[in-house]
Amino acid sequence: MLLTNLLAQLALGLTAMTICLPSMQEWGDLFGATQAQVQLTFSGFVVAFGVCQLVYGPLSDRYGRKGVLMTGLALLAAGSLMAALAPNLELLIAARILQGMGSAAGSVVGRAMVQDLFAGSQRTKVMAYVGMAMGLSPPFAAVIGGHMHVRFGWASNFMLILVLTLMLLLAAWRGLPGRTSTAAPGGHWLPSMLSAYASLLRQKTLMLYVLILCMSTAAFYVFLSGAPIVLRSYGVGPAGVGWYLMLVPLSYVTGNFLTSRLIHSKGERRVMALGQVASLAGLALMLGLAFLGLDSPLAFSAPLMLLGLGHGFLVPPSLAGTVGVVPALAGSAAALAGLTQQLMGALGGYSVGLVSHQGSRNLGLLMLGFTLCALAAHLALRRHSPQQSPTSQASGVSARAPRD
Repeated sequence: MLLTNLLAQLALGLTAMTICLPSMQEWGDLFGATQAQVQLTFSGFVVAFGVCQLVYGPLSDRYGRKGVLMTGLALLAAGSLMAALAPNLELLIAARILQGMGSAAGSVVGRAMVQDLFAGSQRTKVMAYVGMAMGLSPPFAAVIGGHMHVRFGWASNFMLILVLTLMLLLAAWRGLPGRTSTAAPGGHWLPSMLSAYASLLRQKTLMLYVLILCMSTAAFYVFLSGAPIVLRSYGVGPAGVGWYLMLVPLSYVTGNFLTSRLIHSKGERRVMALGQVASLAGLALMLGLAFLGLDSPLAFSAPLMLLGLGHGFLVPPSLAGTVGVVPALAGSAAALAGLTQQLMGALGGYSVGLVSHQGSRNLGLLMLGFTLCALAAHLALRRHSPQQSPTSQASGVSARAPRD
């Protein structure tokens, strides 16, 4: 049950982030706000989700994972209740920020525990399982959120997140190790935190993995936050948005599954290269159809299945690389990677509200820009890193087979 518990904790944040995406189509009219203002409910969550990881990571290294996780879950529960009761957009934005603050703990602690409990290629394989869980949660959350919006109103989505959070709070308390950390307490926590991040920032290999992650995340968040707007221009309402959103994350899950099988035989470099090729091919096909005037929901979403597949090849090795470069600072490294992912994701999500989306061209160009940045970081990593990557090195932590 340990692996199942970890996967659920990691997936909860993305579920909280995306379950309300179909409702965002109508929040502008409901609250008398512009689309750019509505997008702040998404960007505010993402920024808080990223920034708070900077604090959770070192604290989990120093004091243990479990207490930090349970604190975050309590914040997420409070934010979800506040969002469900919000009477205006301003309070809803504040509630979403609180949700993001709480969700950050699960992302950091989950990744760090993978580093604590698994080693070498086994860690990359487990990260692929993490990717499958995190890939499935956004589309299913969007489908469920759209139907709950239609049947019970937009606030019901936040009540559902509240219930799930309380269940996972109990699961964390009863099912996770009591103290899993790698740094011994000593001195004040703030200087130790700053020292840890200073050390990590000097690791060029780590930073290149982080750049690949954050640019790929930004492209994906552009899709997540912009797809409902594009689909609305094609006549797709809240109840149907999730079905089209599902195509990309499901292909991402497929990519993660294939990565778990290919990483041993093909190696990290070939798998990541395949991911870059698939990502660019999907965007090229989608933009090509758009510029030819083939505007429809499927012409928009189906080609992007290649993008999801490509991210499924890219993300697990990159995640394993970030926590494997300096194993003793796995929590801090996960936090640094999480922060940059969410900040770039927030930038991507907010940029969606700055351009028109009558059709998919502008959205596709935004996604292409971030993907090309990820490609540049990947090429730099291939030139800089040694033949043996951090994901295949022994970290000094014995691998343990997951039991669920």
